[in-house]
Amino acid sequence: MSGGRGDDRGLTVRVKKKRGIKASSRRWLERHLNDPYVRRSKVDGYRSRAAYKLSEIDDRYKLLRKGMKVVDLGCAPGGWCQIAVQRTANAPEEARVVGIDYLPVDPISGATILEMDFLDNDAPDRLLEALGDAPDIILSDMAAPTTGHRRTDHLRTMHLCEVAVDFAIRTLKPGGHFLTKTFQGGTEGELLALLKKNFTSVHHVKPPASRDGSVELFLLAKGFRGTARGLHDANDDQKSLNPPTETDEQ
Repeated sequence: MSGGRGDDRGLTVRVKKKRGIKASSRRWLERHLNDPYVRRSKVDGYRSRAAYKLSEIDDRYKLLRKGMKVVDLGCAPGGWCQIAVQRTANAPEEARVVGIDYLPVDPISGATILEMDFLDNDAPDRLLEALGDAPDIILSDMAAPTTGHRRTDHLRTMHLCEVAVDFAIRTLKPGGHFLTKTFQGGTEGELLALLKKNFTSVHHVKPPASRDGSVELFLLAKGFRGTARGLHDANDDQKSLNPPTETDEQ
């Protein structure tokens, strides 16, 4: 898969003004139709442009390897599952990728998809049962539906991030990795402290496929230490922590 921001060649698509369609909706549709990553995803057979976000992060940090067991939280429409299967399986039938989303997801060869809300009480057990073992890496592209109020959107998505972090430190194999979506606006200190307690390095990453004007950001924690430390432990030692570990922004 080539790097860069996609192939920008091609005709510019214009959406005609129609009664009942807001100007903001028309601009969004034009941007979407002219997005080089959207065009590439159709050519490459990916469910969404989000597939390139994971592939670009993986190209840089070398997270996915053959034989890994992967959990994908908030997997609809399935682009991240597609990348995970491609990069971890020698053959589709050998893949150990399990995705979960309350939205329907069309079947993906080599992946098991659970149609349920990750916030359901039995979701973690269902995921581990489907995977058959502890995961090597947990991916989360979960985000709460946006309200247009930046602070509210940030807080709602941070809650999903915190739930995903809790699942990761309770289930990952030693040496495993965790990648989650968040929004710019300040990652809470307690959450960063918790990640730095449990992983050898923590990075903020904005891949090229993430739109320039988007507040979307990804938080990557590498090298799970293997013994989960809780939030209380992180708070006790927070004063002794260094500033955010290896914070990278692309």
